[in-house]
Amino acid sequence: MSRAAIPILSYHQVDRPPPRGTPVRSLVLPPWRLAAQLQALRALGWQGLSMRELQPYLRGERHGKVVGITFDDGYRNNLRHALPVLQRLGFSATVFMVSGQLGGTNAWDHALGVPPSPLMTAAELREWIDAGMEVGSHTRNHVNLAQCDDTTAREEITGSRLDLEDVLGVPVRSFCYPYGGHRAEHAEMVREAGYTSATTIVSARTQEGDDMFRLPRVSVELDDPIARTVLHVATPWLEWRSRRRGAAALPAAC
Repeated sequence: MSRAAIPILSYHQVDRPPPRGTPVRSLVLPPWRLAAQLQALRALGWQGLSMRELQPYLRGERHGKVVGITFDDGYRNNLRHALPVLQRLGFSATVFMVSGQLGGTNAWDHALGVPPSPLMTAAELREWIDAGMEVGSHTRNHVNLAQCDDTTAREEITGSRLDLEDVLGVPVRSFCYPYGGHRAEHAEMVREAGYTSATTIVSARTQEGDDMFRLPRVSVELDDPIARTVLHVATPWLEWRSRRRGAAALPAAC
Protein backbone atom coordinates (compact mmCIF):
# COMPACT_ATOMS: atom_id res chain seq x y z
CA MET A 1 0.00 0.00 0.00
CA SER A 2 1.53 3.34 -1.06
CA ARG A 3 1.51 6.21 1.38
CA ALA A 4 0.27 9.75 0.96
CA ALA A 5 2.54 12.78 1.04
CA ILE A 6 3.44 13.75 4.60
CA PRO A 7 4.25 17.37 5.46
CA ILE A 8 6.84 18.28 8.09
CA LEU A 9 6.45 21.84 9.38
CA SER A 10 9.56 23.87 10.23
CA TYR A 11 9.36 26.57 12.90
CA HIS A 12 12.00 28.58 14.77
CA GLN A 13 11.11 31.12 17.44
CA VAL A 14 7.65 31.56 18.98
CA ASP A 15 7.59 34.99 20.56
CA ARG A 16 6.75 38.62 19.94
CA PRO A 17 8.44 39.50 16.62
CA PRO A 18 11.25 42.07 16.73
CA PRO A 19 10.89 45.45 14.97
CA ARG A 20 10.51 45.55 11.20
CA GLY A 21 13.86 45.53 9.44
CA THR A 22 15.44 43.14 11.95
CA PRO A 23 17.32 40.35 10.12
CA VAL A 24 15.44 37.01 9.90
CA ARG A 25 12.40 38.60 11.57
CA SER A 26 10.28 36.28 9.43
CA LEU A 27 11.37 33.31 11.56
CA VAL A 28 9.71 34.65 14.72
CA LEU A 29 6.01 33.76 15.01
CA PRO A 30 3.81 35.29 17.71
CA PRO A 31 2.26 32.63 19.95
CA TRP A 32 -1.28 33.42 18.77
CA ARG A 33 -0.35 32.71 15.15
CA LEU A 34 1.24 29.36 15.97
CA ALA A 35 -1.83 28.44 18.01
CA ALA A 36 -4.20 29.45 15.21
CA GLN A 37 -2.26 27.44 12.60
CA LEU A 38 -2.11 24.28 14.67
CA GLN A 39 -5.71 24.60 15.81
CA ALA A 40 -6.79 24.90 12.18
CA LEU A 41 -4.92 21.73 11.28
CA ARG A 42 -6.42 19.91 14.27
CA ALA A 43 -9.91 21.02 13.26
CA LEU A 44 -9.28 19.58 9.80
CA GLY A 45 -8.33 16.21 11.29
CA TRP A 46 -4.54 16.42 11.27
CA GLN A 47 -2.43 14.97 14.08
CA GLY A 48 0.85 16.74 14.82
CA LEU A 49 3.76 14.43 15.63
CA SER A 50 7.42 14.62 16.56
CA MET A 51 9.94 13.15 14.15
CA ARG A 52 10.27 10.10 16.40
CA GLU A 53 6.54 9.41 16.29
CA LEU A 54 6.30 10.29 12.59
CA GLN A 55 8.83 7.70 11.46
CA PRO A 56 6.44 4.71 11.15
CA TYR A 57 4.31 6.82 8.83
CA LEU A 58 7.32 7.93 6.79
CA ARG A 59 8.35 4.29 6.38
CA GLY A 60 4.83 3.30 5.32
CA GLU A 61 4.31 1.08 8.37
CA ARG A 62 1.39 3.18 9.61
CA HIS A 63 -1.12 5.35 7.78
CA GLY A 64 -3.03 8.39 8.90
CA LYS A 65 -3.57 12.11 8.54
CA VAL A 66 -0.35 13.24 10.19
CA VAL A 67 2.00 16.21 10.03
CA GLY A 68 5.49 16.54 11.53
CA ILE A 69 6.10 19.48 13.88
CA THR A 70 9.70 20.70 14.28
CA PHE A 71 11.41 23.69 15.91
CA ASP A 72 15.00 24.54 14.98
CA ASP A 73 17.75 25.72 17.38
CA GLY A 74 16.16 25.08 20.80
CA TYR A 75 14.82 28.49 21.81
CA ARG A 76 13.49 28.91 25.34
CA ASN A 77 10.40 30.57 23.90
CA ASN A 78 9.49 27.21 22.32
CA LEU A 79 9.10 25.83 25.84
CA ARG A 80 7.20 28.85 27.15
CA HIS A 81 4.89 29.54 24.22
CA ALA A 82 4.75 26.49 21.93
CA LEU A 83 4.59 23.70 24.51
CA PRO A 84 1.26 24.78 26.05
CA VAL A 85 -0.32 24.90 22.58
CA LEU A 86 1.03 21.47 21.68
CA GLN A 87 -0.21 19.97 24.93
CA ARG A 88 -3.66 21.53 24.58
CA LEU A 89 -4.05 20.02 21.11
CA GLY A 90 -2.55 16.64 21.97
CA PHE A 91 0.33 17.17 19.52
CA SER A 92 3.98 16.23 19.94
CA ALA A 93 6.98 17.97 18.39
CA THR A 94 10.75 17.83 17.98
CA VAL A 95 13.11 20.63 18.94
CA PHE A 96 16.48 20.44 17.19
CA MET A 97 19.04 21.62 19.75
CA VAL A 98 22.46 23.17 19.16
CA SER A 99 24.34 21.19 21.80
CA GLY A 100 27.23 23.63 22.18
CA GLN A 101 24.82 26.38 23.24
CA LEU A 102 22.83 24.73 26.05
CA GLY A 103 21.62 27.65 28.11
CA GLY A 104 23.30 30.03 25.66
CA THR A 105 21.93 32.11 22.81
CA ASN A 106 21.73 32.13 19.02
CA ALA A 107 25.39 33.14 18.79
CA TRP A 108 25.64 32.17 15.11
CA ASP A 109 23.21 34.99 14.25
CA HIS A 110 24.76 37.84 16.23
CA ALA A 111 27.12 39.02 13.49
CA LEU A 112 24.09 39.42 11.21
CA GLY A 113 22.45 41.82 13.63
CA VAL A 114 19.91 39.33 14.94
CA PRO A 115 18.97 40.04 18.58
CA PRO A 116 20.16 37.46 21.12
CA SER A 117 17.49 35.00 22.17
CA PRO A 118 17.99 32.49 25.01
CA LEU A 119 18.21 28.79 24.24
CA MET A 120 16.98 26.07 26.54
CA THR A 121 19.11 24.77 29.37
CA ALA A 122 19.53 21.05 30.04
CA ALA A 123 16.85 21.28 32.75
CA GLU A 124 14.45 22.97 30.34
CA LEU A 125 15.09 20.33 27.68
CA ARG A 126 14.24 17.67 30.25
CA GLU A 127 10.99 19.53 30.95
CA TRP A 128 10.28 19.45 27.20
CA ILE A 129 10.98 15.69 27.12
CA ASP A 130 8.89 15.01 30.23
CA ALA A 131 5.96 16.66 28.44
CA GLY A 132 6.15 13.98 25.72
CA MET A 133 8.23 15.95 23.23
CA GLU A 134 11.47 14.97 21.47
CA VAL A 135 14.93 16.54 21.39
CA GLY A 136 16.93 16.14 18.20
CA SER A 137 20.38 17.35 17.15
CA HIS A 138 21.27 20.49 15.21
CA THR A 139 25.08 20.04 15.39
CA ARG A 140 27.29 21.38 18.16
CA ASN A 141 27.77 24.92 16.85
CA HIS A 142 25.10 25.53 14.20
CA VAL A 143 27.63 25.23 11.37
CA ASN A 144 26.88 25.08 7.68
CA LEU A 145 28.10 21.56 6.96
CA ALA A 146 28.43 22.34 3.25
CA GLN A 147 31.27 24.71 4.19
CA CYS A 148 33.07 22.28 6.54
CA ASP A 149 35.82 19.76 5.92
CA ASP A 150 34.87 16.14 6.52
CA THR A 151 36.57 15.92 9.92
CA THR A 152 34.73 18.95 11.26
CA ALA A 153 31.42 17.83 9.76
CA ARG A 154 31.67 14.38 11.34
CA GLU A 155 32.59 15.86 14.72
CA GLU A 156 29.66 18.29 14.60
CA ILE A 157 27.19 15.58 13.60
CA THR A 158 28.33 12.80 15.93
CA GLY A 159 29.46 15.02 18.80
CA SER A 160 26.12 16.76 19.11
CA ARG A 161 24.25 13.50 19.57
CA LEU A 162 26.74 12.29 22.16
CA ASP A 163 26.58 15.62 24.02
CA LEU A 164 22.81 15.60 24.22
CA GLU A 165 22.51 11.95 25.18
CA ASP A 166 25.08 12.43 27.94
CA VAL A 167 23.26 15.43 29.39
CA LEU A 168 19.68 14.27 28.91
CA GLY A 169 19.99 10.52 29.40
CA VAL A 170 17.71 9.71 26.46
CA PRO A 171 18.39 8.50 22.90
CA VAL A 172 18.81 11.28 20.32
CA ARG A 173 17.91 9.92 16.91
CA SER A 174 16.64 12.87 14.85
CA PHE A 175 18.96 15.33 13.09
CA CYS A 176 18.49 18.61 11.24
CA TYR A 177 21.04 20.28 8.93
CA PRO A 178 21.67 23.91 10.00
CA TYR A 179 20.81 26.27 7.15
CA GLY A 180 19.84 23.11 5.27
CA GLY A 181 23.44 23.01 4.05
CA HIS A 182 24.81 19.56 3.36
CA ARG A 183 26.26 17.25 0.74
CA ALA A 184 25.43 13.61 0.02
CA GLU A 185 28.28 12.39 2.20
CA HIS A 186 26.83 14.23 5.19
CA ALA A 187 23.66 12.18 4.95
CA GLU A 188 25.84 9.09 5.20
CA MET A 189 27.67 10.56 8.21
CA VAL A 190 24.31 11.16 9.90
CA ARG A 191 23.29 7.55 9.31
CA GLU A 192 26.63 6.23 10.57
CA ALA A 193 26.34 8.43 13.69
CA GLY A 194 23.25 6.50 14.76
CA TYR A 195 20.45 8.83 13.77
CA THR A 196 17.32 7.46 12.11
CA SER A 197 16.21 10.59 10.21
CA ALA A 198 17.44 14.00 9.09
CA THR A 199 15.57 17.03 7.81
CA THR A 200 16.53 19.77 5.37
CA ILE A 201 14.98 23.09 4.31
CA VAL A 202 13.92 21.85 0.87
CA SER A 203 10.38 23.21 0.55
CA ALA A 204 8.10 20.25 -0.12
CA ARG A 205 6.07 17.52 1.56
CA THR A 206 7.74 14.14 1.96
CA GLN A 207 6.92 11.53 -0.65
CA GLU A 208 7.10 7.75 -0.67
CA GLY A 209 10.67 6.71 -1.39
CA ASP A 210 12.30 9.89 -0.03
CA ASP A 211 15.69 9.46 1.64
CA MET A 212 15.08 9.36 5.41
CA PHE A 213 18.29 11.34 5.85
CA ARG A 214 17.36 14.16 3.47
CA LEU A 215 13.72 14.84 4.24
CA PRO A 216 12.11 18.07 2.97
CA ARG A 217 10.06 20.37 5.19
CA VAL A 218 7.47 23.11 4.89
CA SER A 219 8.89 26.32 6.36
CA VAL A 220 6.35 28.46 8.23
CA GLU A 221 7.13 32.18 8.41
CA LEU A 222 5.71 35.24 10.12
CA ASP A 223 3.65 36.61 7.25
CA ASP A 224 2.21 33.27 6.14
CA PRO A 225 -1.59 33.40 6.51
CA ILE A 226 -3.25 30.39 8.08
CA ALA A 227 -4.84 29.48 4.76
CA ARG A 228 -1.42 29.25 3.11
CA THR A 229 -0.09 26.91 5.78
CA VAL A 230 -3.16 24.68 5.37
CA LEU A 231 -2.69 24.79 1.60
CA HIS A 232 0.93 23.65 1.92
CA VAL A 233 -0.01 20.83 4.29
CA ALA A 234 -3.14 19.51 2.63
CA THR A 235 -2.48 19.91 -1.11
CA PRO A 236 0.31 19.25 -3.66
CA TRP A 237 0.73 22.99 -4.23
CA LEU A 238 4.41 23.04 -3.17
CA GLU A 239 5.24 20.10 -5.41
CA TRP A 240 3.34 21.69 -8.30
CA ARG A 241 5.24 24.95 -7.83
CA SER A 242 8.58 23.12 -7.79
CA ARG A 243 7.74 21.25 -11.00
CA ARG A 244 6.61 24.47 -12.67
CA ARG A 245 9.80 26.27 -11.72
CA GLY A 246 11.84 23.35 -12.98
CA ALA A 247 9.97 23.35 -16.28
CA ALA A 248 10.46 27.11 -16.63
CA ALA A 249 14.21 26.61 -16.33
CA LEU A 250 14.28 24.19 -19.27
CA PRO A 251 14.82 25.44 -22.82
CA ALA A 252 11.73 25.62 -24.98
CA ALA A 253 11.10 22.54 -27.10
CA CYS A 254 12.01 22.84 -30.77
